[in-house]
Amino acid sequence: MPLQRVLIANRGEIALRIVRACRDEGIASVAVHSDADARAPFVRAADLAVRIGPAAPAESYLRIETLIEAAHASGADAVHPGYGFLAERAAFARAVEEAGLVWIGPPSSAIEAMGDKTSARRLMAAAGVPIVPGAVAAMTDPEEARAMAEQLGYPVLVKAAAGGGGKGMRVVHAPGDLAEALRAAAREAQKAFGDDAVYLEKFIEAPRHVEIQILADARRTVHLGERECSIQRRHQKLVEEAPSIAVDAALRERMGAAAVAAAAAVGYRGAGTCEFLLAADGAFYFLEMNTRIQVEHPVTELVHGVDLVREQLRIAGGETMQVPDGVRHPNGWAIECRITSEDPANGLLPSTGTITWMSVPSGPHVRWDAGIEVGSEVTLHYDSMLAKLIVSGETRTAAIEAMRRALDELVIVGVATNLPFHRALMRDPDFIRGEIDIQFLERRPDLLEAATDEDSLLRLAVTAALLEDERRGSRRISSLPGQAAASVSRWREVARTDGHR
Repeated sequence: MPLQRVLIANRGEIALRIVRACRDEGIASVAVHSDADARAPFVRAADLAVRIGPAAPAESYLRIETLIEAAHASGADAVHPGYGFLAERAAFARAVEEAGLVWIGPPSSAIEAMGDKTSARRLMAAAGVPIVPGAVAAMTDPEEARAMAEQLGYPVLVKAAAGGGGKGMRVVHAPGDLAEALRAAAREAQKAFGDDAVYLEKFIEAPRHVEIQILADARRTVHLGERECSIQRRHQKLVEEAPSIAVDAALRERMGAAAVAAAAAVGYRGAGTCEFLLAADGAFYFLEMNTRIQVEHPVTELVHGVDLVREQLRIAGGETMQVPDGVRHPNGWAIECRITSEDPANGLLPSTGTITWMSVPSGPHVRWDAGIEVGSEVTLHYDSMLAKLIVSGETRTAAIEAMRRALDELVIVGVATNLPFHRALMRDPDFIRGEIDIQFLERRPDLLEAATDEDSLLRLAVTAALLEDERRGSRRISSLPGQAAASVSRWREVARTDGHR
């Protein structure tokens, strides 16, 4: 039966994105919210809203029973998990299914199969999908690990079998460091995922992170090309683009075929992503499968003309996806910048506060996916991502130019953000040439520093002066040039010493 009412078990920009897709499909939406999110844009946008607890995620967005109760109480017949929180928890998918609700995602069995990296590696190897050389089972014996490391050759990578995001990972360059790396990775994995299992694989030097988007309904599985996600800090993506400058049509089809085979191996349904490491010699290796919609899905939507969230809704409702058969070539180029509340002047630590003013870019080829507005309070309870700025162009060069303009137009006042990093990256010669890999920012920490050029200082100062006049109800800037210059000069000095606040 087609879906009638969807409960969105998430918050922020992805919750608002799903609300809009539901509306486009003629489906009612139900937002759930903590006390901290009671007045958030996604709550107001939904057709219904249900309070689920205090601000802390463990007492609200991570409570499976509370979410199931909210679905029943609101009359929802389906649950969309978004990304993050419980989106890749097989237990949540099973609970939804057992409650007689439709799970908008892959079967719980597929989530479970792909959730443990060692079991996923075994499955992929059996399906003919290339994996990074290494173990296919957890390793507890240091001597066994030492023998495996010698066989693989240093450097090797110790990885947590569960979870992701760079937690429980250690690069080992010499035999003497292996035992401690195993212990440290296991401790971190236990703390982050409740599972201390770790394994070894060969460390691939300076690969690209390239992922393939797949869609699967009851009849067929297709891929929608690749996304380049190599600009990362501590294994967290910051910038994504589609297509990848390093992938030609032949490689795209080989990687796409591997992703489709991976999905078929676990009986996949809905939207998912296979992540690969792409070596300089063109060899690629399965990294993991994300059994949900990805943060970076908009870049694929822009170059392939598809609404991935609407496709999720259609597939979950038993319909066939509206994506044609045949080879799909990307049309143009798209880039996404993740806008986060991280302070460049304070080691990129999270910044908190209330957003007092915003100027959002617009115009041709610009998309703004956000969960914030003026008055939004940014706390430490949730992920630091505030919004996603996405642009498109006929070529990669055109997309970079469009992103430069959009970033220059974007102003967020009240919390520190990583905007200076994005502005610097879009003007960096190495990035412009596409000479990037997952260790790019390790070699270029200067791009993450808080340096601000004179043009940026001037923009900040003029903005601050205009805001000051607006609050006072004054027209000094336009009517008294001498006073305007003095005001801008004063604010320029403030910007020079604390320009990112």
